[in-house]
Amino acid sequence: MIRIVIAEDQRMLLGALASLLDLEEDMKVVGRASNGEEAVKLVHLHKPDICIMDIEMPGKSGLDAAEELKGSGCKVMILTTFARSGYFERAVKAGANGYLLKDSPSEELADSIRSIMAGRRIYASELVDEAYSEESPLTEREKEVLVLIADGKNTKEIASELYITTGTVRNYISTILDKLGVSNRIEAIMRFKEKGWFK
Repeated sequence: MIRIVIAEDQRMLLGALASLLDLEEDMKVVGRASNGEEAVKLVHLHKPDICIMDIEMPGKSGLDAAEELKGSGCKVMILTTFARSGYFERAVKAGANGYLLKDSPSEELADSIRSIMAGRRIYASELVDEAYSEESPLTEREKEVLVLIADGKNTKEIASELYITTGTVRNYISTILDKLGVSNRIEAIMRFKEKGWFK
């Protein structure tokens, strides 16, 4: 019997997924969580074989929970609406055994769980294609500058932290905006986040 914990913040979907999987003869849902923190607790409590995890949940995200469960012996499958290459890369780094999109056919879910339990990794094909096609256009230094901007630092603070002049910081910022095709710092942070390039 494959024992499953499901983490999903939309109650109706959580109930539907649990009912669907409970119909499978070789599967049993042993825990339901509405966020990443609950998921981690339920995994430690019930010791399931696999945890099916949404990504964007209140409090702790599914990716944070997956990172925390790495090495716990519980396999992790990400089930999300987000086909973002950055999320996918993070999930793979966190050791996720599967990454499926919610618009996949329902029978694919049970089959994927069985495949994962048999030792395979199951990733949505459109993500695999995209993950290898889109890289961040920013250099490491530009990324450092953007991360500091995202942390709320101003030009002067960034300059002193990176041991460069404020003029150099301004040059970096205009290059960043240019490369990302945005008009201000907020949009740059949003674009970078959307693409999942913040690691």
